Amino acid sequence: MRNTILINGMIWGGSILMACNIIRYYRFIVYAKQRGVKDQDLFFLWTPFFLLVLFLAGYIGIGLFGEPDYLVGAILLGGSIFVFLILRIMQQIAERIAQNEELKAALDTAEKANEAKSAFLSNMSHDIRTPLNAIIGYTHLSKREDITLQELKDNMKRIEHSGNHLLALINDVLEMSRIESGKMELIETRTDLIRVLNETEDIFANQMAQKNIRFHVQTEEIRERLVYCDRNRLDRILLNLLSNAYKFTPEGGEITVVLKQTGKTEDKASYELSVKDTGIGMSPSFVEHLFTPFERERTSTISRIQGTGLGLSITKSIVSLMKGTIDVQTEEGKGTVFTVHLTFRLYENQDEVVQKESKTRSYDFSGIKILLAEDMAVNREIASAILMHLGIVVESVENGLQAVEKLKQADPGEFQAVLMDIQMPVMDGYEAAKAIRALQDPMISRIPILVLTANAFAEDRKKAIDAGMNGHVSKPVNPDELADSLACVLEEDN
Repeated sequence: MRNTILINGMIWGGSILMACNIIRYYRFIVYAKQRGVKDQDLFFLWTPFFLLVLFLAGYIGIGLFGEPDYLVGAILLGGSIFVFLILRIMQQIAERIAQNEELKAALDTAEKANEAKSAFLSNMSHDIRTPLNAIIGYTHLSKREDITLQELKDNMKRIEHSGNHLLALINDVLEMSRIESGKMELIETRTDLIRVLNETEDIFANQMAQKNIRFHVQTEEIRERLVYCDRNRLDRILLNLLSNAYKFTPEGGEITVVLKQTGKTEDKASYELSVKDTGIGMSPSFVEHLFTPFERERTSTISRIQGTGLGLSITKSIVSLMKGTIDVQTEEGKGTVFTVHLTFRLYENQDEVVQKESKTRSYDFSGIKILLAEDMAVNREIASAILMHLGIVVESVENGLQAVEKLKQADPGEFQAVLMDIQMPVMDGYEAAKAIRALQDPMISRIPILVLTANAFAEDRKKAIDAGMNGHVSKPVNPDELADSLACVLEEDN
């Protein structure tokens, strides 16, 4: 009796184990199919599966109808264990192969990324040296004793243009690093979309004319022009797309920018921005990785054009952050059209269209006295010169603590505004702004404070506002931007 129970236990145990083996092997076939094994190879994998099923049928037949002994029971159980071990080994081998394939794919991706970054560094080395060469070269030429006033002015224009190009390159690299680290955030403020397009037209009109490019900006189909959006990021989208169109459109070409409203709900509206050019276009193979960082198409024409290969990648990231979409239609030799779709919250009072241009352009700065807090002597000199050119009286201090003490000692109304750097010794700009806002005399504590800093990111602007400041101007200082910002805070204070 005991022998019969033991033999049957061995047979039925082997049968159950074989059934488990069959299930395990079936999962292995499914896994192989998911890993991309070809159909002809799968055919060979199915053959052992059917043999295992036949073995199981034989096990069951022996268990039900046979008269097995110890040897038969041991062979059946041992066979199931052997198959189990073989399947386990096969699975481990398959997993190792899969891991190796994944590692190889990751290595290939890393190598391609390194190649792209190496190419980017090579391009950057060239592109940075080009404007630097112009800045240094024209600076040396401007030192000539026999230079005429007109030659000096021309040199200054070239130096300014090269400096702006160098700044754009640096901004691209910094922006891309923030995108990759996930630190890019949106700060939404009230924005006049038509004004944004008009200002963009002003920025590009002169250089378009110099290159004999017909330039059109159309905003007629906008019904709700006031929205909440990140104005600086929207500017960046426009500047990147237009800069791209300008670089790749030859003389005599045409660039058209159209912003139109495509829909509206109770509190939101959707807009379509298109930038169309008649430039050199792009190849289908390059379009596939158009928005990949550090990528630039390799052609004899494009190799002569300056750029980091980051502009479109940054644009794509900003559009995605705004929960929008960007598409491209292009054909080599015929041009390119970039189309961006965005949705913004509507500003509550659409009739409140502030024509800030008319106020700032005509603002009378005479009689205005400003306290400038800046620790760097050269920055103090530049800012003071710009302000004095506007007719403003300037008094300077070298850190935030000195600024607070100077205001405490000043007569009420002596200063109309404060220009404040951020990174200063003793007391930085944020601490100084908070200290000023905490002063007891309301004539002093409410004074407009404009931050003047190289900290140019959106979160830096938010931090300045949270510290009690009224506005933000980035370095290098743009005189027109500084004048506009000052006029705005002074107008609001009145």
